[in-house]
Amino acid sequence: MAQKSYRKSQLIAFDNVAAGHEGVLSDPSGAVVIKPCSQAEVDFYHSVAKEEHSRFATFIPTFMGTLELNSEPDPAAAVARTAIMNPTEAGQSITESPHAIPNAPVVEKAWAPSNGGKIKTNLAIVLENVAALFKNPNILDVKLGARLWDDNAPPAKRIKLDKVAEETTSKSLGFRIAGMRTWQGAAAAAGSDGILKDGYRLYDKHYGRTLTSETIRQGFEDYFLLERGGVIANKGPLRTVVKRFIEDLVELKSALENEESRMYSASLLFVYEGNRDALLDALAREKEEPANGVNGDEASDEEDDEQRVPAVQGLKLIDFAHAEWTPGQGPDENLLHGLRCTIEVLKGLLEA
Repeated sequence: MAQKSYRKSQLIAFDNVAAGHEGVLSDPSGAVVIKPCSQAEVDFYHSVAKEEHSRFATFIPTFMGTLELNSEPDPAAAVARTAIMNPTEAGQSITESPHAIPNAPVVEKAWAPSNGGKIKTNLAIVLENVAALFKNPNILDVKLGARLWDDNAPPAKRIKLDKVAEETTSKSLGFRIAGMRTWQGAAAAAGSDGILKDGYRLYDKHYGRTLTSETIRQGFEDYFLLERGGVIANKGPLRTVVKRFIEDLVELKSALENEESRMYSASLLFVYEGNRDALLDALAREKEEPANGVNGDEASDEEDDEQRVPAVQGLKLIDFAHAEWTPGQGPDENLLHGLRCTIEVLKGLLEA
């Protein structure tokens, strides 16, 4: 199998995230995301490679392998060691993958929330960076499910997450906005109204928790940079983006309706090109070249980078720490309810 190597000094902190835990890394090119994880998440990614899950597999990031990270506090200095082969002296390698409770037990160490901090693990998964093909990606993380804990969750965690769901749109709509980053333009003033020095406005998890079932549309208006109560024009690139998101969500919903699974606290990752000029260019080039492809089957990696059509938008399902296949139990209605409600909110943005 093809291999890629990373030196210790190559791993850098990955900042282009809208939500989730700290400690995510990347390589200098930004092509991959190296995310601390549990063994359960690794096992789930491996299981998706089976033929019976091939339709579902198109909606998750490409799984490239695993790495073992040491405990150094500086994420940029983390040592990556392959979990599936011996490291080399020159660098570290990865191998690409083919694709309230009665009688609750008393534990010595009580569960404590991480509050978005680093996960205590040395294991990490290496995934494609879904935002890598965009010039200025606008990113939205939507947490799915009214129930956010799996069967192994301790009572304290269940109580906490049920409270979060009750106080947010997770309970009523089956989803909530966990965070987003929107590009405000090169001329945007850093420090004003939450704008960062790179021209992005960051909306953290607290923003999404202020929204209700009556105001959830405002969250998507902010993501698509619309005025309050605004409707996307009948023509224009943004309408194309939203329609494609809806089409992807409908297809994902159909795929999940034909799977028997439980995926607690999984998220939808929305990405679209936030730079209007780049978005128009990507749409124009789609008409001239195959989407996200190159001319010819024998193109080199360098030619592939140069000729690849820039992306317009993308949608992936992510975060599978609490996911499993459950034969005989039927589709995951907890997840599907959130998907259906998300589709309806997006459809509302297109209606006059």
